[in-house]
Amino acid sequence: MYQALYLSPMVPSYNLEGTASFFKDVLGFQLDMDTPTYVVLSKNGLTVHLLRAGEDIGQMEFYLEVDNVDGLWESIKDKLTGLKVRAPFDREYGMREVHLEVPHTKTLLFIGQAIKA
Repeated sequence: MYQALYLSPMVPSYNLEGTASFFKDVLGFQLDMDTPTYVVLSKNGLTVHLLRAGEDIGQMEFYLEVDNVDGLWESIKDKLTGLKVRAPFDREYGMREVHLEVPHTKTLLFIGQAIKA
């Protein structure tokens, strides 16, 4: 068959600069490509693509699994003013998660870590 190498979300944004700043300044991604209509950011071999869209875009969600969700939360919680967020909590399916609204989009970002038994 084939081997999938990685999967990158493509997030529609009505303010590319603002959304890119969230990924850079809050989550520590680096800017790989920046055009007026398309932005690519990366961190640890993972990428997220941002594309220009009107404000009437539909909602989407994506999941970022990390190795230390509580440590990440401590480092970003003061940078989330004005965003809808849910602080770390344990899920019934064995994950500890943070939920964030991605600025200037209709996108929810779920950040999770497997709970060690």
